[in-house]
Amino acid sequence: MRSILFGAALLALGTVLAGPSFAADKVKIIAAENFYGDLAAQIGGDHVEVTSILSNPDDDPHLFESSPSTAKALSSADIVVYNGADYDPWMDKLLSASTNADRSTIVAADLTGHTSGDNPHLWYDPKTLPAVASAIAGELEKRDNANADVYKANLARFDASFAALTKQADALKGKYQGTQVTATEPVFGYMAEALGFKMLNYDFQVATMNDTEPSPSQVAAFEKSLKDGSAKILFYNSQVSDETTKRLLQLAKDNKVTVVGVTETEPAGKTIQSWFGDQLQEVGSALDGLTQ
Repeated sequence: MRSILFGAALLALGTVLAGPSFAADKVKIIAAENFYGDLAAQIGGDHVEVTSILSNPDDDPHLFESSPSTAKALSSADIVVYNGADYDPWMDKLLSASTNADRSTIVAADLTGHTSGDNPHLWYDPKTLPAVASAIAGELEKRDNANADVYKANLARFDASFAALTKQADALKGKYQGTQVTATEPVFGYMAEALGFKMLNYDFQVATMNDTEPSPSQVAAFEKSLKDGSAKILFYNSQVSDETTKRLLQLAKDNKVTVVGVTETEPAGKTIQSWFGDQLQEVGSALDGLTQ
């Protein structure tokens, strides 16, 4: 379904500067996705230089094609952070082609026990980002022990702010656990599960994510869930625009089903905390509106 291909010429490396200027002794961190880059910058503060490879929320991450500039950036990295679970397979290839005995890798899937075939949108699982943050802090402490207290303090600050998001999610779960929802892709799947929602049409979502055609019965079931009101919210990946998605969005609108857009990439001007907080607020407002 995704027919618009883009290359490295259209996807420049997005750099997150964790300080006012570059310094030779800063720890160089490459993050495959910009939310992991944001996380590294929050933990490392002024002592790290962070570059995020996937950073444009208007692009479809599944269509990313690596380039020589990506490989060059990786060759000088001290720490590499990426998702795993088949979400960014190009990273494994690039790392294999660029040996560096002193380079450390942090893979979210390895930290959380996810493997190939699982829903790869791991950052929406509330357990993932704290685990990655802890791993980044630990690696930074090894490499730059003189600033270990800074990394510990930054980790504690992140954990406290993320705990506030977890509390926000728990409050929604307390009010709306069991609510039936659906989605065009399983992007928000882990968070929907954390909120206690019952996700409909999962097979359809996986087919769409894998760029395969959903079966007629899957399409019919999806449309029925929108027409009969069983799905209270339709989550859609706002980074993917194809005819099927547009048709389902229109069907939801015609049947007064609330639509909530989610992204696979952290939007510009946001932090992890504001990005997640805004999405949870939107979900809560949508469900509050249904009960009024």
